[in-house]
Amino acid sequence: MKLVIFDLDGTLLNTIGDLAVACNDVLRRYNLPEHKIEEYYTFVGNGIPKLIERSVPEQDRTPEYVEKLKLEFMDYYKSHLHDETFPYEGINELLAELQKREVMIAVASNKFQAGVETLLDYFFPSINFVARFGLSEEVPAKPNPLMVSRILAIANATKEETLYVGDSNVDMVTAINSGLKPIGVSWGFRSKEELVSNGAWKIVDKPEEILDLL
Repeated sequence: MKLVIFDLDGTLLNTIGDLAVACNDVLRRYNLPEHKIEEYYTFVGNGIPKLIERSVPEQDRTPEYVEKLKLEFMDYYKSHLHDETFPYEGINELLAELQKREVMIAVASNKFQAGVETLLDYFFPSINFVARFGLSEEVPAKPNPLMVSRILAIANATKEETLYVGDSNVDMVTAINSGLKPIGVSWGFRSKEELVSNGAWKIVDKPEEILDLL
């Protein structure tokens, strides 16, 4: 394989602690019910706006209200991106080995672009990512395949030379929409059952198992 594209949250990094704290901070300020960290596993995966929408009571899910809470969430979260966040065990070693083997590494995330860049710079400063994509005005959220198609173009890699690795149904569908083989990771935010039912080609339980699929 020439290229491996990774999701970020729940795949390379366990970000759930910081996401949950930031979201609960906003909910608390508006006297809304807070959630346990475990509940946030099902809220994440589709970007910040959808996270906020899922966290507030159904009767409060107006576009205007969700947007207001999202802006306050972002103000807090941007200053606390890596307070509780950490790479999953074995990820640093996997990325280093891929780089040693001259396999290109890219990230395709539904996190906002600046957040993707900040976290990758902070946790993986020695890794030369060929592309680092998050959400922006020019790039729609996964499972739209545009993010992946842009990565393939930048890397000059074919679909047959590329693996896609992620932890959620969104990732599996993104890979399929892009014509790639979806690899699901069992250490992330969603269950093996969700990954399989959404088309996972393989499920890996440890990062190093990805090396066997190259």
